[in-house]
Amino acid sequence: MNILEKILAKKKIEIEINKNINSIKKLENNVLFNRNIISLKKSIKKNLFGVIAEFKLKSPSKGIINSTSIVENVVKKYFLAKVSGISILTDYHFSGCINHIKKSRPLVSIPLLRKDFIIDEYQVIESKSIGADVILLIASILSKKKIKILSKIARSIGLEVIIELHNESELEKITDNIDFIGINNRDLKSFNVNKKNSFVLYKKIPCNYIKLAESGINNIEDIINLKKLGFDGFLIGEYFMKEKDPGKKCINLMKLLNNENYKI
Repeated sequence: MNILEKILAKKKIEIEINKNINSIKKLENNVLFNRNIISLKKSIKKNLFGVIAEFKLKSPSKGIINSTSIVENVVKKYFLAKVSGISILTDYHFSGCINHIKKSRPLVSIPLLRKDFIIDEYQVIESKSIGADVILLIASILSKKKIKILSKIARSIGLEVIIELHNESELEKITDNIDFIGINNRDLKSFNVNKKNSFVLYKKIPCNYIKLAESGINNIEDIINLKKLGFDGFLIGEYFMKEKDPGKKCINLMKLLNNENYKI
C-alpha cells in the first residue's frame, strides 16, 4: 500500500464510525448548517493576491511540521494578515480534526476551506455543519460521476467547490458545480513536489474557472511568477507552518505582496 491507499482505507472506516455517532439528519440540525457561507470566490476576486493560508501540523511524507502551534492562535493571525481564506486540514494523517474548523469558525469572518479526502456524501454534509464554506474534491481519488454527485450536493447546501488536479488526464473530470480548479504540485502517491506542474497544466485549464496553485509555494517569487502566468489564488501551508509563529510569517508575506513593487 502506498501512502494514499493507506489514508483512503482508514478514511472509509472513519466515515462509517462517524455516521453511527452523528447521523446526516443530526448534522443538518446543527446551527451552523443553515448559515450563509462566506464566499471564497468573492474574497479572491477582490484581492490582487488570493492567498489561502493553511493550518497543517503534520505531513505523511515529512512527519511533524509544527508541534507547538494552536489552531485558534494561528487562524486569528492569518485573519489579521488579510488573506483571502484559510484552509484547515481535518484528516488524521495530518494531525487534523473537524474540531479545528469548529474552533476557528467563530474567530474569523473569512472563508474556511475544509481540506480532507472527501469521498462520501456524509463528509459534504458534515463540512457545512462544522462551519466550512468550501470543500476540496481530489480528482485522483474520485470518478467523474462521483465528483458530479458530490459537487451537486455541495452546491445544493451552499458550499463552494474546488476540484484538485494533479495531471493532464484528470482534466476530463471537470464537471458542473465546480467553482475553482486547483493545480496541486504534489504527487499524492509519493507526496513529492514538482513546481513545474502548475506551469504545465495552467494553459490547459478552461478559462471560466478561478485557478489556484497548490503545494511547494515557498517564496514570494513563486507567487509573483504564478500570478503573472494567470493564477488567481495560492494555497500556502508549509511555508507558514514550519515557522514557530506561522501567523507572523503570513503577516510579513502579505505586507510584502501588498508593497507597490509587487503590483502586477
